[in-house]
Amino acid sequence: MSDDVSAKVLEEYLRDSRQSIREVARKVGVSSGTVASRLKDMEDAGIIRRYSAILDYEKLGYELTAITEVTVSDGKMIEVCETIAKMSQATGVYNVTGDADIMVVGKFRSRKELSDFTKKLLTIPHVPRTKTHLVLNTMKEDFSVIP
Repeated sequence: MSDDVSAKVLEEYLRDSRQSIREVARKVGVSSGTVASRLKDMEDAGIIRRYSAILDYEKLGYELTAITEVTVSDGKMIEVCETIAKMSQATGVYNVTGDADIMVVGKFRSRKELSDFTKKLLTIPHVPRTKTHLVLNTMKEDFSVIP
């Protein structure tokens, strides 16, 4: 982050990305031009990659959240991660330390959809096994870490 003003601008947009540049400028105490410039700088630097909404997946019919451990053979981590990342049900794909090589967070409408997803994972070359954990209750799901 280039400075304190950029951090404050980012913090405001993490709270509510629907705010106008003018609103954020007023809250941060700078001009609208400064906010617009800082946003563009953060977009150009890849700090802000895109704008999106935070959804309540259960209200959209995604009753199940699963966390799947994936074991990868023959050092094909990148290839397997890229394949899984293209699957629409995967909302998070992480290369991790520990017994598993990859952790996948996924959202599913039904047990059948989860079952099909798991079977598809096992057809990916160099994936000898998976271990799936079903989420019973979501206590927090928010990736907007405020600096």
